[in-house]
Amino acid sequence: MEAQLVYIGLAAVFGVFMAWGIGANDVANAMATSVGSKALTIRQAIMVAAVFEFLGAVLAGGGVTSTIRRGIVEPELLAESPELLIYGMLSALLAAGTWLLIASRKGWPVSTTHSIVGAIIGFAAVGIGVEAVQWAKVTTIVASWVVSPVMAGVIAFLIYMSVHYLILNHDDPLARARRFVPVYIFLAAFSITLVTILKGLTHVGLDFSMQFSYLLASSIAITIAVIGGIAIRRIKPDPAAGKDQDFLTVERVFAVLMVVTACSMAFAHGSNDVANAIGPLAAVVSVAQTGVVGASAALPVWILVLGGTGIVIGLATYGVNVIATVGKKITELTPSRGFAAELAAATTIVIASGTGLPVSTTHTLVGAVLGVGIARGIEAIDLGVVGRVFLSWVVTIPAGAVLAIVFFYVFKFTLP
Repeated sequence: MEAQLVYIGLAAVFGVFMAWGIGANDVANAMATSVGSKALTIRQAIMVAAVFEFLGAVLAGGGVTSTIRRGIVEPELLAESPELLIYGMLSALLAAGTWLLIASRKGWPVSTTHSIVGAIIGFAAVGIGVEAVQWAKVTTIVASWVVSPVMAGVIAFLIYMSVHYLILNHDDPLARARRFVPVYIFLAAFSITLVTILKGLTHVGLDFSMQFSYLLASSIAITIAVIGGIAIRRIKPDPAAGKDQDFLTVERVFAVLMVVTACSMAFAHGSNDVANAIGPLAAVVSVAQTGVVGASAALPVWILVLGGTGIVIGLATYGVNVIATVGKKITELTPSRGFAAELAAATTIVIASGTGLPVSTTHTLVGAVLGVGIARGIEAIDLGVVGRVFLSWVVTIPAGAVLAIVFFYVFKFTLP
């Protein structure tokens, strides 16, 4: 009984630490472009993201834990030694959380999924054997380093160039906005709704078919686009203000769109990525209570609340570092550029969900920001910052693995 309490207590502490790292680092997926383009202040972004990340984690985060506990290594291989799975999951949480702390201090936007995957690989290699790791799955994950940013970058480039040529590069941008912004509203609403359905609502039992999901997303998007179009037409140009004021008005329209898309992305992100923290935590609690590896059990609500709370605290304390890197340091963003990046990221996630392509949300958004920067010319991008970000991506899985190996042996020889 004493050992059981020790395991659950450590798992809870390390789970909060890992969730803190998700909030401190991965929250840039939802808010960095909004802050960088000045659509939101840092304080506003933290408040908005805290609410929607927490809601996503608590309301819709319970169904994805098995994907973290399985896939890289099958827990059943440890059926005869359940304590090794406990040591392994504890080491994975602490290792991934430690790497996210280091990356967040440096302002590096790394994949929290890759962090926990690298950590699980490390403990599996030493706790079971190298052959126990499903290397084909690892190769697929590594492929996402290329697939995610390239796809998102190309889409962001095309979206921003279309905004530039259809709206901004004209003598009367406000009139052009009335004509074309409803189209962008439809695309944004469709992509974000579909992301929310595919990455959020499936975890609360609303597992719609792909055909129905597309139909529902289309209906919602058309409704929002019509309402948005009516609202834009109510904006009256001021003949005395001049062309510059029209540009500012158009940018404000895109700023509003960015806030809405950021909220939806935060909900979907919270529902999906909280599994990186509570998946291993849930595994430890299950094994500690039952003594059986792979036993099915209802996910306690306190675990979801713990994960959501950790994300919010991490966001409030350290989130500003990564937000600054993605939103300001890679390239200069305006609301129209930031909107193009967010829409591209959401579109990439939708395409990936429908085709099974491996993507990282972090890599997707960074690639989208790069695509917008390239549309303005390579000189608009800080290549030094980009180089450091790419290097941190390459190091993430090995760093998680090495740290997990160290912590695994510490726990193996010190815990009861």
